[in-house]
Amino acid sequence: MGQHRDGSAGGAWRLAAAPLRSFTLAVLLCGFALSGARTAAAQPMPQLGFAGSVTWYGQVPIMVALDKGFFKAQGLDVTYQVILASGDRLASVTAGSSAFSNLGRTAVIPAMARGDTSFYYFANIDDSPGNEGCWARPGFAGFKDLRGHKVAANTSAQITMNGLLETQGMTEKDIQFANLPPNEMAPALANGDVDAACVWQPLLDGLKKAAPGGKLLGTDMDTPNYQKFKSQASPDIMVIARKLVDEHPDQARKLAIAIFQGVDFTLQHPDEAADTVAHYFHQSPEQVLAGMKSFRFYGTKDWQEHMKLHTAQMQFLAQWLYDNKKIASLPDAAKWENTSFIPAQ
Repeated sequence: MGQHRDGSAGGAWRLAAAPLRSFTLAVLLCGFALSGARTAAAQPMPQLGFAGSVTWYGQVPIMVALDKGFFKAQGLDVTYQVILASGDRLASVTAGSSAFSNLGRTAVIPAMARGDTSFYYFANIDDSPGNEGCWARPGFAGFKDLRGHKVAANTSAQITMNGLLETQGMTEKDIQFANLPPNEMAPALANGDVDAACVWQPLLDGLKKAAPGGKLLGTDMDTPNYQKFKSQASPDIMVIARKLVDEHPDQARKLAIAIFQGVDFTLQHPDEAADTVAHYFHQSPEQVLAGMKSFRFYGTKDWQEHMKLHTAQMQFLAQWLYDNKKIASLPDAAKWENTSFIPAQ
């Protein structure tokens, strides 16, 4: 027995045991590897919230990307968070409750002026020039007739109003400006509390019904802003959480890919896009398609040049807000631009 334990026989036992241990270790490592692969495969897709409205056709490309599975194909779980006001959407991104949004830049630029560095802007995917205008009660043929009279406007429509005044050699000081909530303008116009009002569609059509026989004084397409940038007074801008871009650039890149796929699909298949997203608006596909026709959508084609134009427009608008004492400091809008995660075309 002693020889068997310590002599050649024992040596044979030890040699036989070594391959057995190696085999056992290999099996265990293989098992761990397979378990790790299953765990990785079972990990849920990153959940990213999009803050958007369901009353504005500019959101159609995002809705298309969601319902057509473009985000999912990129390995992202995107949820549509209905937040109607642009300021509230930006607040959701700032708080980390939403990862990205498409919203009016009159909410974005004041946040820049306050030094909010929680977000970047990276794209403009929709615009709707001609959808914002000023309507006057009967008896007023133009802004010169409104000198000293009450004119109501709000947010971006105030910028349109100022642009129209500028074309007549006037400023806001030449009228009695009334900052009214958009839904209060039609009653005020009907009651004669104001003599003209400036607002966007479909509320602009409501002004026409409130003061039949009146006159359209002009739209945002009649302003110097449009002549310079070929855009509405304050078009939407896409924003994304800075933390997401800085810490997870691959997720940001995948988001951008899916977003632009949604825009390109909307441009190439408008009928199908309208049919796909009609449920968000609680309208028929025909109604949605009719609304979409007054919008311009911007996808992968020449997006770099498009963004140069909009960065310039952002600064132009920032200057206007500063000059008109809407913001306390003038931000350098370009410092918030980041397109590094958008794949080159």
